[in-house]
Amino acid sequence: MFCSLMTRRCPMQLLPGLLTILFLCTASVRGQASAAPSAGTTNQLSRQQVEALIAEAGKTPPVWWNDVKLVYPPTLDLTWTVTNKPWNPQRNLGQYTWDIINPNPGKWREGVRLMHHVLTVNKDNKEKLAKTAAHLAGMYHNLLRDWARAAFWYRKTVQLSAYTEDYYAMELGECYWKLGNRDMCVDLIKDITDDETWQGSLIKLWADLGDLDRALKIAEAKAHDDMPDIAFRAAGDACRLAGKSDQAIAYYQKVIAAPKEWKGADKNIKRARASMEAIRLFDQLNLKRVPDGVYQHQIEAYAGPMTVAVTVQNARIQSVRVVQHKEKQFYTAIADTTTRIVEKQSVKGIDLTTGATITAEAIVNATAKALSQGMR
Repeated sequence: MFCSLMTRRCPMQLLPGLLTILFLCTASVRGQASAAPSAGTTNQLSRQQVEALIAEAGKTPPVWWNDVKLVYPPTLDLTWTVTNKPWNPQRNLGQYTWDIINPNPGKWREGVRLMHHVLTVNKDNKEKLAKTAAHLAGMYHNLLRDWARAAFWYRKTVQLSAYTEDYYAMELGECYWKLGNRDMCVDLIKDITDDETWQGSLIKLWADLGDLDRALKIAEAKAHDDMPDIAFRAAGDACRLAGKSDQAIAYYQKVIAAPKEWKGADKNIKRARASMEAIRLFDQLNLKRVPDGVYQHQIEAYAGPMTVAVTVQNARIQSVRVVQHKEKQFYTAIADTTTRIVEKQSVKGIDLTTGATITAEAIVNATAKALSQGMR
């Protein structure tokens, strides 16, 4: 199950037999160390070191493996053959992942274990193996932030499918960067000139990498081609992360002025206004002027209203908690963003969680608003 294939150049006609053997390999050592360093590591590793981490991750279980049981509804079809309609997460595997696994952090590891089991169920079907590997890669990437295993399974998806690495360039690039090699990320994404994502993910990645000029160039191109509200909002977020408040506000104003070309434009306008207000509050915030207590603010997030509670004690942010929300595909945004605010003791320069930028943005903006309401 965790044994890697011998080579990515293995003849495809041999894959079914190899997968039968290799996906049935079971690592039974309790407490096996994870090959992936912690998310956001700043250590600069060589390409060889990153490759070693990925290879090791492909053949060893996560440290939690033996503590998580294989659990799933007996009605669930593990062969990906149930149709998408009608919606039934107790039968459809993709819908079970969407409705049951993703919105429940307590089930994330359970979901990963399930997908490893699904690999063995479909071991003789290359197409279904590719689909399962893609889901597994997404879980390791979006939910567990296990960058080495995510990279391993994105690569495995490419090997089993008609896709090339370019199809997963942003996901793989982020994995390489988080594992400690920025150059590997840049090599993979440097020739992508168009951001075709719904959330401006390529714009965000270049901003995270510290190349604001490249991020804004891609944003301007996206705004010219389609959905300027998305492009300008991503550009504003990039400027905000870089500490360029005036430039960020200018881009958020462009969101408001952009043509409403699709039904999601109104939401982006609301988010742009909230971000502008939050930026104006950033420079005014002074924790020394905020009395001890708990301050709350409700804001519009991706799926609906979100309430954030901020606890202040001795002029320090003790905690930031999301006490009410309707988000489903928030990935690690809630835990990551609240933790970063407490660590930085600020709402400035908080990088937004990939895949859930709107959720993360809402938490930052609500925290700024809550604190400003408590200032004297």
